[in-house]
Amino acid sequence: QVQLVESGGGLVQAGGSLRLSCAASGGTFSMYAMGWFRQAPGKEREFVAAISRSGANTNYADSVKGRFTISRDNTKNTVFLQMNNLKPEDTAVYFCASRWGPATPGQYAYWGRGTQVTVSS
Repeated sequence: QVQLVESGGGLVQAGGSLRLSCAASGGTFSMYAMGWFRQAPGKEREFVAAISRSGANTNYADSVKGRFTISRDNTKNTVFLQMNNLKPEDTAVYFCASRWGPATPGQYAYWGRGTQVTVSS
């Protein structure tokens, strides 16, 4: 059973940066594609970014392209989401997730509990 724990959320002003981390345990981390999703109040959960098992391939939602960067360190079983030039509309609970298969939006098997990101204007 894979367990995922997010950290790094917080309150930041518009234009600022945050780096989220997601530590994985209970599985072979390098065998999973990893994704970040977010859910704002009153909205459905949406895809943010994904990274392939090796880190060679990444995929981003249009709304975050050029501002967010996903990366991973397979030696530390951790995936990161560097968020720059944050906007108030980025405010949400951010979740990491893992799956067998490609680094794309879609069905993910394991989920963390989320970390809150709040961007003030």
